[in-house]
Amino acid sequence: MNNKEIHELVKLINETDLAEFKMSKGDFSVTIRSKDYFNGKAQPMAPIMPVASAPAPAAPQANTPVQETPAAVVSEEVSSDTENANHVVFKSPMVGTFYRKPSPDKDVFVKVGDTVSKGDVLAIIEAMKLFNEIESEVSGTIVKILVDDQTPVEYDQPLFLIDPA
Repeated sequence: MNNKEIHELVKLINETDLAEFKMSKGDFSVTIRSKDYFNGKAQPMAPIMPVASAPAPAAPQANTPVQETPAAVVSEEVSSDTENANHVVFKSPMVGTFYRKPSPDKDVFVKVGDTVSKGDVLAIIEAMKLFNEIESEVSGTIVKILVDDQTPVEYDQPLFLIDPA
């Protein structure tokens, strides 16, 4: 994790009512504590891995500006729990809240079995009040959706399994 990502994470935590946030990935770990932690108003820590339901902001509305973001990092490395080694793991390009649909009254962008093309919007990730469209970098079929709607995601967290065409 670089300094920019840590600063974005601190800003994101400050926008919530969390008093303490801990994250570990490999040999890297970070703990962020707010003023409420030291004032004795600590709220229970929200676990990040595995992703648990946490208070999530409302889904983006139709009139909310959407910022396009380069698509997530795509990796050919597939964990051992997937059925097929040919599946592409589509990962989150940022920390934020994952949304499967553009607004609460709209349909999801993609569902299991859908065929997607390079550049198709797969989801939205909200980070610091900006709604970023996440576009596919590969064409193929959605095999599995690994994250629930309106849940926090980490940078480089697997979001989708795609069977390339």
